Amino acid sequence: MYSHTSPWKTTPFNQSNHLGMYQKRSIPAQDSDILYEIKAQYTYRPDLLAFDLYGTPKLWWVFSVRNMDILKDPVFDFKAGTSIYLPQKDLLSSIIGT
Repeated sequence: MYSHTSPWKTTPFNQSNHLGMYQKRSIPAQDSDILYEIKAQYTYRPDLLAFDLYGTPKLWWVFSVRNMDILKDPVFDFKAGTSIYLPQKDLLSSIIGT
């Protein structure tokens, strides 16, 4: 029911067609991941970085899923100077099915 870019894509619907318990999508670590230091222009704006890297702001959630130990809050922990791992665009596409 949700698009491939949605963080809820793998969350099931129950019998009455209501969203079930959230199931986090997996973005496994890859050797090709890039260690990236968040720049000031992206502070609190993972959607802007997702747009610049992947061509859509809808993949903002990828950063928090890939960096769960660093980004406890996907927006307020997303600040300048924080180093995170970024999945390569082509590998991310194959993982989430774009």
